[in-house]
Amino acid sequence: MDNSIANVNQTLQSRFFLLGLSTDPHLQVLGFLVFVVIYLIALLGNGLLLITVRISPKLHTPMYFFLSNLSFIDICFSSTVVPVILMNTVSADKSISRGSCISQMFFHLTVGSAECMLLAIMAYDRFVAICKPLHYNSIMNMRFCIILALTPWIIAFINSCIQVPITWRLPFCRSHHVNHLFCEVPAFLRLSCRDPWLNVVAMYVAAGTMALFSFLLTLISYVYIISTILKIRSSQGRHAVFSTCASHITVVTLYYGALLFNYLQPPSSHSLEIDNIVSVLYSAVTPMLNPIIYSIRNKDVKNCIIQKIKLK
Repeated sequence: MDNSIANVNQTLQSRFFLLGLSTDPHLQVLGFLVFVVIYLIALLGNGLLLITVRISPKLHTPMYFFLSNLSFIDICFSSTVVPVILMNTVSADKSISRGSCISQMFFHLTVGSAECMLLAIMAYDRFVAICKPLHYNSIMNMRFCIILALTPWIIAFINSCIQVPITWRLPFCRSHHVNHLFCEVPAFLRLSCRDPWLNVVAMYVAAGTMALFSFLLTLISYVYIISTILKIRSSQGRHAVFSTCASHITVVTLYYGALLFNYLQPPSSHSLEIDNIVSVLYSAVTPMLNPIIYSIRNKDVKNCIIQKIKLK
């Protein structure tokens, strides 16, 4: 009898309970439908963008190479979060195993960090295209583009290899009930019965280095871009050049704003409800909006999609 109780306790200690959405059945149904729609739009939108870039020779340029990389990242990003939320919503058992939680946290952090840095690289690509048009093809050659595309993944992977293990070395004796929709580092730091100051410092250093460096690179790129645009005498020319950057500015504003808010605000000012909303915003909503924003604002993508539809 004592052994069976001990086994049950050990099993419970190896699982975590995601409190997730509201306990109200009607709100759960509504939330489930909303997340299904978000996930389907993210998969279909990013998938369509990937296919369009792949089959359209006109879009075989560095700009669309990075855009297709962003679409791939967004598919992965949504897939690390939304299925967990959906399963947690429909299932009576709100628990998740330690291994599953670690895996989900690792891949979510990796993909999210990679997207953060890729957006900065896309800003640099626009800087070279607008400010150094005569040297664009020589600077943004395929070899250099591949290196730029791989760099965020390598840095993000190394960051996750540091952040996730030190998070799971903490003793979670305070509670195994996580007031969050999925497994994310900040939510687990609040569960530790030991002061997680080292983890907080590591998180701030990593988030600050990657997010702020990416943000500064993006900001500097757009300072040069805007100064170049202002030198164009024709209003039509200014509008044409700026329209190629408008989509990226919109995406960067949404993503960096939510990411910096979630990872760089002081722990004392954290609101659990707001944290959930912000996490969903950059993990699920932004990947859904990205292909919509780029398709609506980008004439080349729209024209290629329309041409392919007409041919069929």
